[in-house]
Amino acid sequence: MKRNSTVRLTITAIFTAILILQTIVPNIGYIHIFPGLPAITTVPLTVAIYGALMGTKAGFIFGLFWGITRFIATYAMPSDMVSLLLFQNPLISIVPRVLAGVTPGIIVNLFKTDNPKMQKVSYLLAGFATSFMNTAFVIIMTSLVFMGDPTHLTKYLGSVNTSQPLIMILIVALGVNGIVEMIFTGLLTPIIMPALKLVMKKA
Repeated sequence: MKRNSTVRLTITAIFTAILILQTIVPNIGYIHIFPGLPAITTVPLTVAIYGALMGTKAGFIFGLFWGITRFIATYAMPSDMVSLLLFQNPLISIVPRVLAGVTPGIIVNLFKTDNPKMQKVSYLLAGFATSFMNTAFVIIMTSLVFMGDPTHLTKYLGSVNTSQPLIMILIVALGVNGIVEMIFTGLLTPIIMPALKLVMKKA
């Protein structure tokens, strides 16, 4: 029991360090490709793997930590106006991250099996869903927060059709980032997870 707790604590420390590095080192966790738009983030991969390894409760705490670091980084290291407007609000910076942190553990639990192929399917779905939850709820929370005055945000989104509902504008503006993140996280999670689970068993 003590050995298992030590292993879990060590894994948590390693993943926490990785997340901090992704947050503070430019172009590791948040990669800016499209000028003026929020960065494409690789952090969902870290969160998906941690949540799938450690379970729902640990994933919740890790997602909360991710959201808090994103909230702090928005003020400490502002990158673009859209990110500043979005993630200075804790509803947008924290809630989607908490939900993303919980997601991989739930999916892996639903696929509890010793079949290696089914395990890989669960990891793929966990990675995809983690990134999807983050993107989807950033869009949902943003549309709710800026519902009263969308022009305060849309004027920084470049050439968008401002006559559309805000949620449609956000889907168009953030959708490309979200798709790239989902593919990246979904494909890499099942590649990395088996090796990490093997290390955990031997530890």
